[in-house]
Amino acid sequence: VATDEGETVVEIGPGRGALTGLLASCGAQLHLVEIDRELAGDLMVRYAEAPAVTVHTGDVLRFDFTALAGQLNTRLVLVGNLPYNIASPLLIALLSVLDCVDRAIFMLQREVAQRLAAMPGSRDYGRLTVMVSRLCTVEILFDVRPGAFRPPPKVDSTLVRLCPRVAPLGPPVDSQAYSQVVRTAFSQRRKTLRNSLRSYHPDLAFKEAGIDPGTRPETLSATQFAQLTAALYQD
Repeated sequence: VATDEGETVVEIGPGRGALTGLLASCGAQLHLVEIDRELAGDLMVRYAEAPAVTVHTGDVLRFDFTALAGQLNTRLVLVGNLPYNIASPLLIALLSVLDCVDRAIFMLQREVAQRLAAMPGSRDYGRLTVMVSRLCTVEILFDVRPGAFRPPPKVDSTLVRLCPRVAPLGPPVDSQAYSQVVRTAFSQRRKTLRNSLRSYHPDLAFKEAGIDPGTRPETLSATQFAQLTAALYQD
């Protein structure tokens, strides 16, 4: 993970610090967010004499990235080996704090990485893809075999880089409205958009957005979902 001296790096879930030592040697200001109190305590002891390293004990899903960035007057570089069970909710949560993020480099289970980078119409394309791709570019860096870890996991992993876009794809829409439309559409993935979004009475919106109501949600790009959201929520 390439970082420059003077950058502020937040490592999510450092655990026993396998990556932490490398990050600490890069000259960056390093903030560690660890939910396990025992592991966090060990890290505090290990880096007690390292003024550039700060350990935060707590749930990363509740961590205030915006406050940290504001306090330091900088944008953050996020890194971490994300467990499968928190990867999707964390990625969704981070979408609301992208104003303070320069980039994120995450090790993910390959299945999650494939979902992030999927194209419309593919098997892996879904809600996570549509939510993230509207606001971030997604770059698959490389795959990592289980043997690279100790102990080795039972799945392959992939390193992914996310960079916030200068502007979201599609027309400006309320983020909560967009999220709700996408969630509703994919809640019944095998149904057509006309059926899954029927509670919106969407016929006019489909026409205005130029979207065939007989298609399924996995065929729409993030831009098209933004266009549909704008049409559904227009005054």
